[in-house]
Amino acid sequence: MKTKLASAIILATVATASLAGPIEEQIRFRQSAYSFLGWNTGKIKKQVIDHPETFNKDYVAAAANAIAAIANSGLGELYGEGTDQGTGWKTSRLKPEFFQKKEEVTAVANSFNEAANELAKVAASGDINAIKTQFGKLGETCKGCHDLVRIKE
Repeated sequence: MKTKLASAIILATVATASLAGPIEEQIRFRQSAYSFLGWNTGKIKKQVIDHPETFNKDYVAAAANAIAAIANSGLGELYGEGTDQGTGWKTSRLKPEFFQKKEEVTAVANSFNEAANELAKVAASGDINAIKTQFGKLGETCKGCHDLVRIKE
């Protein structure tokens, strides 16, 4: 029984790694996803925080939906072993401790997904104050992950 379980775990790990691709490809996809995420959070920040007089409900809702789509896309598959040491578009800033902190990382990732999904719901309402509050909560989840597993520049 233990041998079958170990074999299944190894097979699942190999299958996931092969689906995600080589280390450099995983890092490039991951970096691209987070760049797209940053672009969309910037759009919301500009309209809700920096220049609320330019607020456009549809524009903010589209950006929030893009963020939720990224959050729910399975980014975890792009964190294969060795992706803390490789280079994608630029050198990976993933701390090696990432692989020893799976439970903490999972908790932060789940918080991010929940905050992103809630932001999409709130953005659809068009209530700028509610969007601003939820956007802050999303930012806290981003910071939590950065503090936990991202090397500062």
